[in-house]
Amino acid sequence: MFLENFFIEDESGIHFSRQQGSTFAKQIANDFNPIHDEDSKRFCVPGDLLFSLVLHKYGISQEMSFSFSGMVDESKRLLLPEPAESLAISDTAGKEYLSIQRSGEVNKDQAPIDQLIQRYVEFSGQAFPHILVPLMNENNVMINPARPMVIYESMSISLNKLAINNPELALSEAKLDVTGKRGKATLAFNVLESGEVVGSGAKSMVLSGLRDYEQSAIDELVNNYNANKQRYSL
Repeated sequence: MFLENFFIEDESGIHFSRQQGSTFAKQIANDFNPIHDEDSKRFCVPGDLLFSLVLHKYGISQEMSFSFSGMVDESKRLLLPEPAESLAISDTAGKEYLSIQRSGEVNKDQAPIDQLIQRYVEFSGQAFPHILVPLMNENNVMINPARPMVIYESMSISLNKLAINNPELALSEAKLDVTGKRGKATLAFNVLESGEVVGSGAKSMVLSGLRDYEQSAIDELVNNYNANKQRYSL
């Protein structure tokens, strides 16, 4: 039930403090994207926290897909609908932020839910720089180092069984499709248990403000990212 430390639920709905969103990003997902810093002018709650909230509240379904349509900040109050195959997570003003499609059996046992959440967000947090930088290099493009924007777009996961114990996620394929100044990175993964593949999935992100790849600029961006991580650990 560790996730309850990272959201607030009261009569106004579900909401998140900047500290909760930032702490989840850094301590649980190992994600040091600056838009998750407490003092960021563009602060938003990590998409992985919204994904985790859905699993925490609705359980694990055999087939799940998530589409993100907006960024949630500390001022938003989210309303969760009754369980259904199609879910839309909106705020009190009716603006939608996340849509979910679910099918198959459902497991609401909190232990495997927590395990899958932690393994997924750990995998997700490796995207930058470990996966995205080589992809950008291969495609001779990079994000704007002065205003890096990598936005969660969607994810899907399919499980052959729901009674999973201590799963692991392993990257199976990574690709970057570039159209002008925008790119879509897709990270496909397998879900393993004791070395056996028990599921698969994919995460997609949008990269904006692309320009020609420049190694020195990327090196500085990665160094700043790692320095931010180091400062936080101290």
